[in-house]
Amino acid sequence: MSCSPQFALVDVNNFFVSCERAFQPSLEHAPVVVLSNNDGCVVSRSNEVKALGVKMGIPYFRLRNLARQHGIRVFSSNYALYGNMSQRVVSILREFSPEIEVYSIDESFLHVERVAHLYGGAWKMGQQIRARIAQWTGLPVCVGVGPTKTLAKLANHLAKKQPVFEGVCDLHLLARQERLDWMSRIPVSEVWGVGRKLKVQLARMGIQSVLDLRNVSPKAIRARFGVVLERTVSELRGISCLELDEVAPPKHQILSSRSFGMPITAIEELREAVAHHAACVAVRLRAQHGLAAAVHVFIQTNPFREQPQYNGVQTLTLTEPTDDTRALTAAALRGLNEVFRAEFSYKKAGVMLVNITPKAYRQASLFDDAPLDAGRSTRLMQALDDVNHTFGRGTLRLAVAGSGHPRWVMKSEHRSPRYTTRWDEVPVAGQ
Repeated sequence: MSCSPQFALVDVNNFFVSCERAFQPSLEHAPVVVLSNNDGCVVSRSNEVKALGVKMGIPYFRLRNLARQHGIRVFSSNYALYGNMSQRVVSILREFSPEIEVYSIDESFLHVERVAHLYGGAWKMGQQIRARIAQWTGLPVCVGVGPTKTLAKLANHLAKKQPVFEGVCDLHLLARQERLDWMSRIPVSEVWGVGRKLKVQLARMGIQSVLDLRNVSPKAIRARFGVVLERTVSELRGISCLELDEVAPPKHQILSSRSFGMPITAIEELREAVAHHAACVAVRLRAQHGLAAAVHVFIQTNPFREQPQYNGVQTLTLTEPTDDTRALTAAALRGLNEVFRAEFSYKKAGVMLVNITPKAYRQASLFDDAPLDAGRSTRLMQALDDVNHTFGRGTLRLAVAGSGHPRWVMKSEHRSPRYTTRWDEVPVAGQ
């Protein structure tokens, strides 16, 4: 059995739209879009909408007339649903290969060279992955297989765009000249890591296609663009330079922020929003077993409106690093009091934790009962997290975070039910 690297990229097609369709079969073949925070811009489109010429990122207000004309179904982002469906897909993929990198909410890389033979080869394995994910979640996926991560990404593009591959493209099965022919037809902008600016710069060098980039001298690319693009060229040539990141590295900064559904002027409402964001970052901090030494809080007005503008920012250094929601919230609220100005109308607030260190390296204070306090804090936060994990986020929270449905919650007028995470929103089968 060959031990040469084989990477598979599994990507859910039109992920947000597909999640909506999984629970509403009537949406199949209907034009569907999903909007960003506060129902601002299009962030996911069905193929039917793409055929109408709707671009990614178009503001929703510019789409309303077209939506009425063509019956486009519009949904607000349903992050609870999308996150849960993503977890389900990943759990299925782990049954096929233990070596997996969750690259994004809808994409995962797998090492398959050690397991593909169990399924009759990588192409058949990819087809079984597609079938199982479709059966267990209702989501359509495509699979690209190649000797490098960059080529697996390119193979996934072919699997999506070319029906001849039946949803799975294994570059190992193509003759060398056939691979080069496909590369010559694909624009260089489809290469992983090549954005708009880089595309323009490469065009000035006569590099228009993937094949053009593959054939250029890696040394010349490095001299002009650096080592990252040089590695991309090597990967296009079949030389693996990028390994799987099977364990996500701990973050050095953790941010939670959202734009408000309507302008906010009262500090009481801002306190609720800031306390909510402090609780969110605290949960994520504990999940990576870290401690934060400083809290960064900000509030800002709407830069897109003709009104007095203000950005208030404050960073508070903590006496001791902590992961306690109470301490982090208290610090964030002290920062809010420092930056709040009553004469402004605010559109956004956020909290960021900085100077994060591993909890295992915590250095206790010499002059107080920090070890004892830390133990009590750990048990309390564990109980808080357990309750919220079992009964839903926000079941237990600090009183300062408020209750009910606050006005500062982002606009979400077209959100579908959270089918998989809320008992009161579980789909009901027809009688």
